[in-house]
Amino acid sequence: MQTQEIQLQQNQIQTTPQIDQKKTRDQLSPLDTSNLLPQSRYTCTVPKPINTTKSTSNKLKLIPLIFLIYFEVAGGPYGAEQSILAAGPLYALIGFVIFPFLWGVPESLVTAELATALPGNGGFVIWADRAFGPFFGSLMGTWKYLSCVINIGAYPPMCADYISRAYPPAAAGPGRSVAISITVVLLCLLNYTGLSVVGWGAVVLAVVTLTPFFLITILAIRRIQPKRWLVQVETKDWRLFINTLFWNLNYWDSASTMAGEVEQPEKIFPKGLAIAVVICSVSYFLPLMACTGAIGSPPEAWVNGYFADVAEMVGGDWLKYWIQAGAVLSSIGLYEAQLSSGAFQLLGMADLGLLPSFFAVRAPKFDTPWVGILSSCIITLTISFLPFEDIVATANILYSLGMLLEFATFLWLRVKYSDLMRPYRVPMGIPGLIVMCLFPSVFLGYVIAVAHPRVFALSAVLTAAGITVHYLMRYCRSSGLLKFTDGGRVDQHQQLEQKSIIPGHEEEINGVV
Repeated sequence: MQTQEIQLQQNQIQTTPQIDQKKTRDQLSPLDTSNLLPQSRYTCTVPKPINTTKSTSNKLKLIPLIFLIYFEVAGGPYGAEQSILAAGPLYALIGFVIFPFLWGVPESLVTAELATALPGNGGFVIWADRAFGPFFGSLMGTWKYLSCVINIGAYPPMCADYISRAYPPAAAGPGRSVAISITVVLLCLLNYTGLSVVGWGAVVLAVVTLTPFFLITILAIRRIQPKRWLVQVETKDWRLFINTLFWNLNYWDSASTMAGEVEQPEKIFPKGLAIAVVICSVSYFLPLMACTGAIGSPPEAWVNGYFADVAEMVGGDWLKYWIQAGAVLSSIGLYEAQLSSGAFQLLGMADLGLLPSFFAVRAPKFDTPWVGILSSCIITLTISFLPFEDIVATANILYSLGMLLEFATFLWLRVKYSDLMRPYRVPMGIPGLIVMCLFPSVFLGYVIAVAHPRVFALSAVLTAAGITVHYLMRYCRSSGLLKFTDGGRVDQHQQLEQKSIIPGHEEEINGVV
C-alpha cells in the first residue's frame, strides 16, 4: 500500500511519503501481505486508506447508519411468517431469540473490528484482499455481491404479495410483472439521489413500519394463550426454517462496504452495530410472541403476508392496511439499503483494481456510484421473477461461502498481524475468537449442506463465473483492453517505511503500530 502524509497533532507520528509504483498489482504475489508487517515496536507503517470517496461533508451520521444497518438485516418482521409455517410457533420464537446473539453478535463484532481497522468502500473485499491477496478479494466480492443482488431480488416479489391483498391483479400474470418492474425502476432512481437521502429515509421508514407491529403487540397481549405456542407442525421443514432465520438475520457486514461514506467510522460503526442488533432482535420476537399466542391459526396459515391478516383480527381494517403499506415501505428500505451496499462494493472493487475503473465513476450531482446502481438493478430485475424460495436459498449459500472466508480473514489478520491498528478490537484472545467464530461457521456449513441440489448447482456455476471474471479482468488489465486503477500497490521493496514515534505517545492512526 502507498504511504501518505498525515496531518498530526502534537506528540503524534510524523511521516514522509515515498511512493514508487513500478510494480502493478498483478506482479505481486497473491499472498504478499508484507505491507501490514511492523518493523519494530517504535516504527510503524501507515497504509494509505482506500481512496473510495470524494472529499465531502455529506457523511453518514450515527442515526442514519443504525437504520441503514437495520434495513440491511431486517426491516421488520415481514418474511418471518415462514419460520412458523416450517417448524411451528415455539421453534420460531426460540429461533428468533437465540439466533440474533449466536449469529448476529459474532458477525457484528467481526465487522466492527475489521471495518475500523481497514476502512473504505468495499468492506469485506478490502479485508480479504489485504489478508490473502487479490484472488481471494475478488472471490469474496463475487460471493457477497451476488448474494446481495440475489437477496434484494426477493423484495419486489414480497412487496407484490402484500400489494395483491389490496389489489388482486398484482397477485399473478401481467399485473404482477408490471408491479415488480415499476418497483425496481423507481427504487433504482431513488438510490441514485445519494446515500444521505437513503440513510435518513431509512430512519423515517423504520418509524412507519415498526409502529404497526408495536400496536399489534399491545393489542394482542391481552389475548395471549401460552398453549398456542406449543402447536406443532406434523412434518417440520428444517431447510425452510433455517433459510428463513438466516435470510431474516444476516448481512450484518454489508454496511462495511460504505465505510468510506461514514463520519468517524472507528467510533460510529461499533455503536451503530450494537444498537442495530438490539432493535432487530426485539422487532422480530415481540410481534411473533404476541401474534402466535393471541391467534389460534394453524401454522399452515402463516405464509408471507399473514401478519396483515393477524392485524385485521386484533385491530381491524385500519391496522391491516397499515401493515400492508408498511410491508411495501419495508421492502423499499431493505432494497435501498442493500442496493447501496452492493453499488459501493463495486466502487470499492474498482478502487482496488479488481474491476474496471468505470465502476468507480460517481454521479456529478449526487456523488453516487451510478454504474454500480444501474448494474445491480438490471440483475435484480431479472432475479425478481424467480421463485421466492430459490432466491432465498441461493443468496444464503453464496453469503455463507463469503462469511466463511470472512471469518478466516478475521482470524488470519489477528494471528499474523496482531499489531495492525484496530480502533475497535474485540476484547478476546485467539482461543476466544476461535470459539466465537465456531458456531457461526458450523451453522454456515449446515446451510450449505442442506441446500437443494438445484440451488447448490446454481451457486457452483455462479462461483465459477466469478472466478472466470477475475482472470478475464487480469487479462484485460495486462492487455490494456480496459482501464484499471493500480489498487494502491507499490514496489514491495518500498512497502514499509520507517516512522519515528515519541515514546509514550504511540498513537494508532490508520496503520500498524
